[in-house]
Amino acid sequence: MAGLVSHHTYSDAEISGILNSVRSVAIVGASLKDVRPSYFVVRYLIDKGYAVFPINPGHGGETLLGRTVYASLADVPEAIDMVDIFRGAEHAPGIVDEALTLQPRPKVIWMQLGIRNDEAAAKAEAAGLTVVMNRCPKIEYGRLSGEISWSGVNSRVLSSKKPVLRPGFQHRGLPGT
Repeated sequence: MAGLVSHHTYSDAEISGILNSVRSVAIVGASLKDVRPSYFVVRYLIDKGYAVFPINPGHGGETLLGRTVYASLADVPEAIDMVDIFRGAEHAPGIVDEALTLQPRPKVIWMQLGIRNDEAAAKAEAAGLTVVMNRCPKIEYGRLSGEISWSGVNSRVLSSKKPVLRPGFQHRGLPGT
């Protein structure tokens, strides 16, 4: 999946393919404060069945929603499929550098809404990773699964197919799983 053509638009198939292929997600910049967007993303991805590893150097060793918070990506004891960057764009190159030292390497670098760093993206893609910028996996999952339309938001996805149901609070799954 490496080498998406554009970082301004992503097809539904590209995003769905990424979200269906990853099982573990490290969220760099995860907050323990339950009013922060990163907290909601951690909770949502856990509810969807992903193995979530919160990363926050100021809270290493603490717990967030029953998960150990790690001080760095290198501290995570398992393979990470996707690194979700919830830090400012200026931090993305360092986070990508750290991700590239992991063995095995993650498949995906995902930069949250409002975060774009073309230098970091180019470095990750040159190493064979897929990069998504300025998107939120929680929003994209909700949009593609149809959950977001429950709130009256136009998800741009129309389907007569019965939704895929999964266990959990928000239980619709992505197409193709």
